[in-house]
This record gives sequence, structure tokens and C-alpha cells, in this order.
Amino acid sequence: MRISARTDYAVRAMAELAGSPDRPLKAEDVAGRQDIPVRFLFVVLSELRQARLVRSVRGPDGGYALTRPPAEITLADVIRAMDGPLVSVRDLKLTGLSYQGAAAPMPDVWRAVRTSLRQVLEGTTLADLASGALPELVRDRARMYTDDVRTYPPHTEPH
Repeated sequence: MRISARTDYAVRAMAELAGSPDRPLKAEDVAGRQDIPVRFLFVVLSELRQARLVRSVRGPDGGYALTRPPAEITLADVIRAMDGPLVSVRDLKLTGLSYQGAAAPMPDVWRAVRTSLRQVLEGTTLADLASGALPELVRDRARMYTDDVRTYPPHTEPH
């Protein structure tokens, strides 16, 4: 799975909005806090508005706000709004996917990848991010990553 800059910015912007659920935030403030180019953020916020995850509020105290409580919006919701399905193989449904010969077990690998992503991304809400209290599964998987004995040169992690 590749996380695009657009999706990364969307998740970070949503986390900022979740941190201020009682009042709208101006795009310029969100951009400044998260070091996101403000013009790019306006494009991202427009897409999130179309997905009905944020709303714009007019007026001097206006800005952008979540459409639902932060505990009801998952990271998967944000990622799907920006990029579509979490995992797809050549845009085919994983349920009916089959390969022949030595690659026959591969659809189960793709299903496992999708299930793992869903567990993490559907199990983590914007409220979790805003509070800094990530679910145990996420903390465990992050710890597994940092405890990995393999080392890579700086800025060249494997894809």
C-alpha cells in the first residue's frame, strides 16, 4: 500500500480538526500546524467535503469542522475518501480472485494483507489520534516494526 501525499495530508488535517471538535479551524491554521501547503490543503478539504467527512463554516469564526464526532471517523474512512479501496489487485474483487500453478496461494496473501490493513485502519479513529491513545493492536504492530532486526540505510526503507 502506498500512502500518497494527498492522503497523508488528509489524515493529518482530519487529526487537527479532531483535536478541536468544538470549533471550526481555518485552513491556514491547519496548514501551518501540519506544514501542509495551504493551496494543496484546500484541494484536500474540498475532496473531504465531497465525501461528507468535513463541512465548511462561513463567517469570521468559520473554517472547517468534522461532520461527525472524531470517535465515529476511522482512518479507513479518510483513506477511502481520498484513494478508494484500501487494497485492490488490478481492480478485481478479492473474493473471486484465483491464480493457477505455483501462484495459486497468492489470493490468500492478498486477502491477509487487506484484512491486516482493515484491522489497523478501521480500528483507529480520529479521536484516537487526537488523544494520542492509539489502540493496542496499532501500538503492538508499531513496536514490531521498530523491533525488526533488519536495518536499512537512512531514507531508503524498502517499498
